[in-house]
Amino acid sequence: MTFPTFVSTEQDPRARGKELGAARRAAVAANFAGYAELFAAAGAGASRVRAWGERALDSSAAWAPRLAEEIAGIASGAGLEPWQVAVVNARTEILAAVDAGGEGECSTSVVLPGDGSAPRTVQTWDWHDHLRDAPMLWELEPFAGHVVRTFTEAGALAKIGVNTAGLGIHFNLLRHRSDHAGIGVPVHLIARRILDEAATVEEAAALARSATVSASTVITVVTARAAASIEMSPAGVAVVPSGPDGVLQHCNHFLDAALAEEERHSRDRPTTYERLRHLSAHVAGLSAADPTARARAMLSHAPGHAPVCAHPDLTQPIHQRWETLATIALDLPAARLRVHRGGPCRVAEETWQLF
Repeated sequence: MTFPTFVSTEQDPRARGKELGAARRAAVAANFAGYAELFAAAGAGASRVRAWGERALDSSAAWAPRLAEEIAGIASGAGLEPWQVAVVNARTEILAAVDAGGEGECSTSVVLPGDGSAPRTVQTWDWHDHLRDAPMLWELEPFAGHVVRTFTEAGALAKIGVNTAGLGIHFNLLRHRSDHAGIGVPVHLIARRILDEAATVEEAAALARSATVSASTVITVVTARAAASIEMSPAGVAVVPSGPDGVLQHCNHFLDAALAEEERHSRDRPTTYERLRHLSAHVAGLSAADPTARARAMLSHAPGHAPVCAHPDLTQPIHQRWETLATIALDLPAARLRVHRGGPCRVAEETWQLF
């Protein structure tokens, strides 16, 4: 089973958004409804969510007016209000505002081979199982000759992806004691501007530093010759480069020593450390040229091991249930994604979707 795909034909931001919203109307509406349900389960009522969505629109318009226009276009095409699509894009910020906790979330590995061949990347994308139909693949051309391909959610402007300038990104959630309910620039918009505008780690880091955020995340940026995890929080931005062996791995805790002092996952999601130990112990497999071999090196189930491949506990409420909804590898030379629907335990050569 593959993820739905959409290829934009419009370059004007509002027109591009309207085109996507009309084509994926039901999916965008369902994604908003799914997040409203998630926020309600975490303790946020409809009026608070609307206020946060409107604040996210303001933050977006101030930092990235073109992307705010695109959000408005998606809303128009999908028959929603702009604040509702802003809620989808600001779901990380709203969850931080609600102070939602719980186990689960993503694991990322990047290896830069010493022989100069293409980077070897793979990540699991864990999210709430009631939102398993939200993901989609989207191709757009924000500027003439510059193509972006992203694995995202219906209505969200970007997440994991590549561009034809030779840059790709992975995406993991973080939590920091400085996270707050002020609703800054949505981190999904930061990911999109990096894909739209950056060709180097340095350019990506400059974009991240230019945004005022209210919630933490890490965007791991990869090019043919460099990789770094850009850790963002309201307390600051840190750039963590790959090691001298070309290895860079990230789960859901800060690696920068200064930011790690105010880490939240050490208490709320301690298995992030176990997952990183699992990745570190399987560098050989994660260095393989074959993406299937890399995905299988990610495989680990709980209990007794780091749950890199997550399966939901249906006895838990929806905001405490996690599932590995996708396994994703970047192919930078071809500017494409390899995407498998589900976790590493079901990856096979024939299950990859090339995008």
